[in-house]
Amino acid sequence: MKQKIKDEILDQLLADYRKPEDLIGPDGLFTELKKRLINRVLESELTTHLGYDKHERPTEVKTNARNGHSKKTLRSDDGELPIQVPRDRKGDFEPLFVPKHQRHFNGFDDCIVSLYARGLSVREIQEHLKEIYKVEVSATLISNATEAVFEEVSAWRNRCLDRVYPIVWFDAVSVKIRHDGKVTNRAVYIALAINMEGLKEVLGMWSSENEGAGFWLNVATELKNRGLSDIFICCIDGLSGFSKALRAVFPESRVQRCVVHQLRNSLKYVNWKDRKEVAAALKLIYNAPTAEVGWTALQNFRALYDARFPSIGRSWEEAWDELSPFFDYPPEIRKVIYTTNAIESLNSSLRKISRHRNLFPSVDSVFKLFYLGLKNISRKWTQPVPNWHDALNRFAIEFADRMPTSH
Repeated sequence: MKQKIKDEILDQLLADYRKPEDLIGPDGLFTELKKRLINRVLESELTTHLGYDKHERPTEVKTNARNGHSKKTLRSDDGELPIQVPRDRKGDFEPLFVPKHQRHFNGFDDCIVSLYARGLSVREIQEHLKEIYKVEVSATLISNATEAVFEEVSAWRNRCLDRVYPIVWFDAVSVKIRHDGKVTNRAVYIALAINMEGLKEVLGMWSSENEGAGFWLNVATELKNRGLSDIFICCIDGLSGFSKALRAVFPESRVQRCVVHQLRNSLKYVNWKDRKEVAAALKLIYNAPTAEVGWTALQNFRALYDARFPSIGRSWEEAWDELSPFFDYPPEIRKVIYTTNAIESLNSSLRKISRHRNLFPSVDSVFKLFYLGLKNISRKWTQPVPNWHDALNRFAIEFADRMPTSH
């Protein structure tokens, strides 16, 4: 309900106004009004709880009464607000407007979580809040504000999925974690999918000290238990044991080794002056119209470069079974798999928000930060990936018997 404030009241409030700080400063009118209104609301709530007004004699025998006030300081968008919380003799009064143990007002926790999600360290958040809101907060308070996200992370990681995803990428982001007094490098695996509408969607995050076929079998089984029954094409970067585990759970899925990763890993062995020449020779392999032409181009590459770069040609040949399915797809699908390279862009964003965290205390703390980061990143995923409509038409032909009936 819209409340109308009389002009006479406004004139009275602004009688001593001289400069903006008088209105919006830390000790300005807005802060004073907010503090007074909160106190008035709390007094009103106690009156409702007791059944009679302050200074009023109760009409019937009452066993409860007012019992003074306790001081409390709220942290708000306007800085610190010292308020007076009324008490009752029985001690059963529970304020609704400012509940017991609440120390923040006006989305202060949301501000902390938002800064945390953008990768600011605890010290940077403290400095920001002190500079902008003139409020000093402890590291424990910041931790408590972000701890509330864990339940949300758990619900997200266990949510139901679509029945079919045409394309899913799996890749990892490496982080440092302190465990049992030791610092270890841990890989956090991300599954990024394209759904039937062509929109990007992160299916989940996983990490384990022991990675291999058993770990990937658990991941694939979890996805199936969450409602996923089919993946047309799964793009990976040489994850050990992944292909075998995937085929055990999704036997019709095609595994495609990521060409971008393969190319990047190959060029690590080439000095700068030869890189353009070698990249052009490799392009003849992955741009070939068929697998046979691509294989011939690979043998030609080995004949020319094995003497100088023996590991490059050998790695392509060893991975050929998972690189060659790429040639079975028409150009429309190839463009989505190869040129989109969505997982690299996503992981780059996650690395940016974690660069201030030289060391994480646990895997859960990584999941918390990455989940908050993904919430911000995914807000931009409102349009289908490039070339999607052409790719979807080809999917309807290539995987006609596996397409969802609603598409």
